Amino acid sequence: MTNLNWLELFPDRIKSILLQLPRDYLGRLEEIRIREGRPLEVNESGGYHFVTGQGLLTLEKDKAFWTEREDSRRFLDLISNHSLYTLEEELRKGFITVPGGHRIGLAGRTVLSGGRVEHIRDISGFNVRIAREIQGAANELIPYLYDEKERRMKHTLILSPPQHGKTTLLRDLARQISSGCLGLTTARQSGMKVGIIDERSEIAGSLHGVPSFDVGPRTDVMDACPKAEGMMMMIRSMSPEVLIVDEIGREEDAEAVTEALHAGISVIASAHGSGPEELHSRPAMHRLMDQRMFEMYVILHRSSDRTTFRLMDRQMRGLQLRAKGEAYHA
Repeated sequence: MTNLNWLELFPDRIKSILLQLPRDYLGRLEEIRIREGRPLEVNESGGYHFVTGQGLLTLEKDKAFWTEREDSRRFLDLISNHSLYTLEEELRKGFITVPGGHRIGLAGRTVLSGGRVEHIRDISGFNVRIAREIQGAANELIPYLYDEKERRMKHTLILSPPQHGKTTLLRDLARQISSGCLGLTTARQSGMKVGIIDERSEIAGSLHGVPSFDVGPRTDVMDACPKAEGMMMMIRSMSPEVLIVDEIGREEDAEAVTEALHAGISVIASAHGSGPEELHSRPAMHRLMDQRMFEMYVILHRSSDRTTFRLMDRQMRGLQLRAKGEAYHA
């Protein structure tokens, strides 16, 4: 049965409208956008629709349900657990991650201090990105990432534009590596110690430090911690065999990845980009690539509800897949 617990995030008026949508459609939703004084929008498989007050999909804004100030105020009250002041750091970053790993982007008027964003006020736009667990998402990929001779995971960078399934894939990689179930084509191995650095609380969806997703029995999570600092803390305190981290790109991230690799720890990371060539414009990532730190590059491509991958080695040479159309459903 599709888990629709995320509906409890919404105020009653909006929740009642969403509940009128077909259940299978609700189960596929990826984003719900609330914009004060504008139509309620839902996104699924890369396409968008507005929603009428009767729960019907439309592309005509004038037929849609338009949200009001009270909807925004009530929604903000619910997602902040009635304590907006406790979310000062999240408001500075422009998003809130709520239990279940769902991420809510925020838009409004920024307040500056010393030329930097201090926080957001007059919040009038929300983008709810619904997190889902797809066990088996990594089945077809993981045999390529496991070095059977050395019995370790290869240093891997997963690339794709936003909403192509990087986080979903990382979550299932953590589960399978930790469990020792390395895909469908590889014999079961002993589970490895996995450390997840979950700066945005999206991979594990932790609540009070406890993962709400199945990330494996031998996995430790450093939740809501900056990636670079979290990687070093995890190395010192939990002695992982594999580190998993989402959306690297800063200079300090590259330094921490290099430190982990030199310590003999396998790193599986993700970054935004449609291919390795895009990373050359980012100094930190360029350096990692020039030094050939990653043994494998995984480039994701999404078409409708299906995500496929292609592989490149550390010399940027394309690798032949063992079967065509290897993919998972996003």
